Amino acid sequence: MAMSREKALTEAFVEAADTLVDDFDVIDFLHTLAERCVQLLGVDAAGLMLADHRGTLRASAASSENARLMELFELQADTGPCVDCYRGAVAVVNADLDANAERWPRFAEAAGALGFVSVHALPLRLRERVIGALNLFCSSPEPLGEEDVRVGQALADVATIGILAQRSLEQADLVTTQLQTALNSRISIEQAKGVIAERHRIKLDEAFTILRRHARDNNLRMSDLARDVANGSPLPTRDETLAARSAESPEPGL
Repeated sequence: MAMSREKALTEAFVEAADTLVDDFDVIDFLHTLAERCVQLLGVDAAGLMLADHRGTLRASAASSENARLMELFELQADTGPCVDCYRGAVAVVNADLDANAERWPRFAEAAGALGFVSVHALPLRLRERVIGALNLFCSSPEPLGEEDVRVGQALADVATIGILAQRSLEQADLVTTQLQTALNSRISIEQAKGVIAERHRIKLDEAFTILRRHARDNNLRMSDLARDVANGSPLPTRDETLAARSAESPEPGL
């Protein structure tokens, strides 16, 4: 029994909500979204493009090989409804390819060769931020109704929220990793200071000066040097110890 449009729409939004979980697979979700658009909106093919960190559009998912080819062609030619939609942050709806032959000559010709006669593009956006576009291809001139446009844009909007949430999680994970690395480095440095101070019978501040100077003079990361010293690598020389003390103690009369 065929799934009702209402049920399919409900499932599409449930799938979009699932993007907020930790194991969210962006590519799998985008492919599912493209398939849902074909199922729900009565179009013949759908594809999605996402912008990378430099703002360059990339083909990310498609419901069919023809849709994938059209998106690749659009990116290569740097022209077409999806490109215009992304750059202008506005939807392109019911664009008849014959009527837009001058606007997108190469795109219109290539799409026509694959049997498409009209196209739509909806922005993936959250308020003023646009991260890509949803392409919808039709092989019949029947226009996309206002309700279908609203549904398509709603799916695109919810998908955008999920994608941005995932990017935020990844960024948070990166920050957490960097913080943990910094904390681990701090531990190694404290251990190395203790080793140097014990070996040369000096204060911890002097030991830190030795460690830091040795790292700078030898073009080493202090965290790497500290880890090596803490693990038993040769210590800085006694001359370095004396130099550190001299740097810490101002000359008389100053």
